[in-house]
Amino acid sequence: MIRINLLPHREMRRERRKKDFARQSVLTVAGAGVIALVVALGINGQIDNQQARNSFIKSENDKLDAQIKEVALLKQEIEALRARQEAVETLQRNRTLPVHVMDELVKYTPEGIYFKKLKQENRRVTLTGLAQSNERVSNLLRSLAHDTPWLEHPELVEIKAVNLGKPDGKDGRRAYEFSLSTTIKAPTADEASEPARPVTTAPASGSVPAPVASISKASR
Repeated sequence: MIRINLLPHREMRRERRKKDFARQSVLTVAGAGVIALVVALGINGQIDNQQARNSFIKSENDKLDAQIKEVALLKQEIEALRARQEAVETLQRNRTLPVHVMDELVKYTPEGIYFKKLKQENRRVTLTGLAQSNERVSNLLRSLAHDTPWLEHPELVEIKAVNLGKPDGKDGRRAYEFSLSTTIKAPTADEASEPARPVTTAPASGSVPAPVASISKASR
């Protein structure tokens, strides 16, 4: 027996396909939403982890900054203590320098030289006096340059002939007024520890005919 389908099967097939397409679209959108949600949750989790790491790093950096400041303060205190120690050691080394200078002048000043003034400024010493001749001043410069262990680098500032006696120049003795400067050597630790010897008024081997007339010292 032959059966004839008179229903609109094409329209039914089309409708079924539309429903299948709609169902698949809904499933696709839902799956995409789920995937997007999972990805967003994963990204948010990573962001939270990174923020936690950043917070930890920041806190550790703050601790390091505080420690660095403490170290800087300690370094400043150490430098200040070293400066004080150096100042004390310098004062300890320099406390006997005037005595040594006077002793050197007594020992190594040639005969025929009379000092009128001695002035010290830091390590520079200026000497003013009278000499019987130019040769005696030259001998003094030579002794200060080569013989004295505490003085060095003497320089003649001025020398001129003067008459010692009456203002009119009659019956006067001729002398040479000079001015020179020299430098005190920086004492070593061994030299600084040596006790200073007292200055003798009598010259060694008869070298100095008269004592120093006046002494002035600037701040060292």
